[in-house]
Amino acid sequence: MTNKEWFKAAKFGMMIHWGLYALPAGEWKGARMEDIGEWAQEYFRIPNAEYARLADAFNPILFDAEEWVRLAKDAGMQYMVFTSKHHDGFAMYKSDVSRYNIVDATPFGRDVVGELSEACRKHGLKFGLYYSQDLDWSHPDGGGYRTGKTWCGGKAYWTNNWDYPETEKKDYARCFEEKIKPQVTEILTRYGDLCLIWFDVPFTISPAQTDELYRLVKRYQPDCLVNSRIGNGYGDYTSAGDNQIPDDDKGDMLFETPATLNDTWGYKSFDNNWKSADEVIRLKNHLNERGINYLLNVGPDALGRIPAPACDILREVGRRTGGDAHR
Repeated sequence: MTNKEWFKAAKFGMMIHWGLYALPAGEWKGARMEDIGEWAQEYFRIPNAEYARLADAFNPILFDAEEWVRLAKDAGMQYMVFTSKHHDGFAMYKSDVSRYNIVDATPFGRDVVGELSEACRKHGLKFGLYYSQDLDWSHPDGGGYRTGKTWCGGKAYWTNNWDYPETEKKDYARCFEEKIKPQVTEILTRYGDLCLIWFDVPFTISPAQTDELYRLVKRYQPDCLVNSRIGNGYGDYTSAGDNQIPDDDKGDMLFETPATLNDTWGYKSFDNNWKSADEVIRLKNHLNERGINYLLNVGPDALGRIPAPACDILREVGRRTGGDAHR
């Protein structure tokens, strides 16, 4: 079965947003953020020097890759997509490109991407990686500087404009050459076969750079699918907007809806607006009947635990839909 055939048949996957942002968990210096937890640095305009100190305290001793994979399989999910690097620029694997990574910068010192890739192989779950190819708040030339404010409470910008306020001096090409391409090469060459690479928010990347990045993926992993958020009309399949639930039948298209189980992607301690198992099953059926995969996100906490309500909901979904036993 080709990866395209597999993807069309997959129906249901687990997305995981996890990084340093799990520590503030939506709060900073006595204030709570209005929007999604992984945007904490941007929302609160936390200087890189201050935000990077979170790495000193990041020690998720309860992280268990096999536990996460078993949960996905219990829910009936066919694949996992994990954030190897989100917009804050912090890599959740051992990167030789930047020491701003979980192995070199934290007391935990373990390669999360490596452990998850091994656990997925062991238990027969497809493994893919999210990588933020445009935005990188830790880099002076990270993208988004032409785009203005985001939806994030009306306060945040796409770019880091507090550490690096001089927009006219920014050149995304430097970030692309120094960090993006080398790190994408690392994740493509170190963790075995990837079913997909999940890129995001292509605001700054040029058509030529998108073409180069797409060809880079195919050079190292010809069968690895690339989502449409690589930008500029490229991609092997379409990622809908966040939490968008289309009503039209997608036919032979490869299509996926990324969605949250509560209201955030990265962990927020006070977001308890969980979807019920009934609602998850309803949405899954609605999407699957239209040829759309349901990529459902969980946000682990700073100790490495997927929140208990999320676990309960996903296990109930699996019990009621057959789960691992009837895939």
